[in-house]
Parts: sequence; structure tokens; C-alpha cells
Amino acid sequence: MHDEDLALAISAAHSAGDLLMELWSEREGLTVSSKRAGDFVSEADTTSENHLREVLLAGQQDDHWLGEEGGAHGQGSRRWIVDPLDGTTNFLRGIPHWSVSIALEVDGELTVGVVHDPVHKETFAAKLGGGATLNGVAIKPSDTTVFGSALFGTGVPFGTMAHIEDTTSQIARLMPHCAGIRRMGSAALDLAYVACGRLDGFWERRLQLWDIAAGLLILREAGAVVEGFDPLESPEVSGSVVCGNKALFADFSGYLRSN
Repeated sequence: MHDEDLALAISAAHSAGDLLMELWSEREGLTVSSKRAGDFVSEADTTSENHLREVLLAGQQDDHWLGEEGGAHGQGSRRWIVDPLDGTTNFLRGIPHWSVSIALEVDGELTVGVVHDPVHKETFAAKLGGGATLNGVAIKPSDTTVFGSALFGTGVPFGTMAHIEDTTSQIARLMPHCAGIRRMGSAALDLAYVACGRLDGFWERRLQLWDIAAGLLILREAGAVVEGFDPLESPEVSGSVVCGNKALFADFSGYLRSN
């Protein structure tokens, strides 16, 4: 069943990506509203989610749904977890770094994950026990072993978020020891970039499940180390994630967690 679910998720991500590319070319005319300072929702987000819901639930009307814009609907052992446009601010500003994120959870366990980048025609995908791929080719985390050569990613809080100082303190502790830190604006893609070795690690706190569900499975199936900021609490529960390659993870997480 995982193969069929993965094929469906990939097909849905691609068709939503095609819709979004059309809207991206017309983005200056889109209706945009603000959820809070710095956090936007546009016609593109809702159009993509409505399309994904129609496609993913077409043959499984009993499936549960959790989407960023539409919220939770239904009950059952299967739940689709969807971010229809991760990186809305980038999308609206014409920055080519945004994605469609789709995960399937069955009986509380992530079984399928897809992160699709329509601009660059890159599709990261994974199924439980089946490894992770980029456009069908197997991926794995980086083999970087020298911390001074490592490149990390994060998400920097904005607006009135309460944990801005925590994140800036973590950046200050980590920066002197590594080759750089990137804040690119799509957590789903950041996780996928760790899975394929473009980044050596990533961390962010207080994310929503739709931001990270697909990426978490892709990371695990690729062979990355994945923990919550509190290592005793899973990212699915806490919304906070620390991930990286095996060689650097202990030092990386140590810098982040030290006071």
C-alpha cells in the first residue's frame, strides 16, 4: 500500500506545483492576508490546498486531513498532513525557494513523505522502510566530518514570536565554529536538503506538524539523525527539530543545547 500512497502523493504534489507555478507568474495580482506579523496566506495557498485535498481524498473519503489552511477534518487511522505552499513569503516576493509538502500518517506512524520544489523540478520522496530519493535517485546525508567546514540551516523567528532571543543565542554559539548558517524560508526544503547532503544540519523550534512531517520521514529514511530539541520528545509532538549527519550531530546539537 505504501507504493500506491507514495505514487499518489507524488502525483498530487506535481499537479499542485503546476498550479502554483501558474499563480507565481501572476503573484502581484493575488489576494493576500496576514495571519500575524510576517505570516501571510494567499490565494495560492488556499488554491493549492483545495486541489490537494480533492486529489488525495478522491479514493479515500474516510481519510483524515490536516492542512495548514483548512485545519483538521475527519477521523480514521489514515491522516494526510499537508502544507500546500511552504515558503509563502518567498513565493510572494518572487524568491524561487518554496515547496509543496505532503505526508501520510497511518496509525500514528509516518509512512509517506513528499517535498516538491516546482521551480527547480525537484521531488524529494520517501516511504517507510524504503529509503529516500530525489527525482527517483537514492539520497543520503553529507559525509562532512570537519565541523569547521559544516554548513547549517535554521529558521529565524519573526514578528512577536516569543523565542527570538533563544534562536539568536543559538546562532551566536554555533557561528564561530562552522562554515556558515543559512535561513532560506522553507522548513520542508531545509529538511530535505539535510537528507540529500546540501546542508549538514538544521534546527528550528515551534514548527507546525504540516511544516515538518514529510521532511522528517525523508530524513529518517535517508539515514540522518533526527531529534526534538529536547531529545526525549519527538519532533512530531514538540514541533521542534534538530537533525544532521551522524558524524557532526553530537557536536552540533551540543552547541545548540548548551547555555
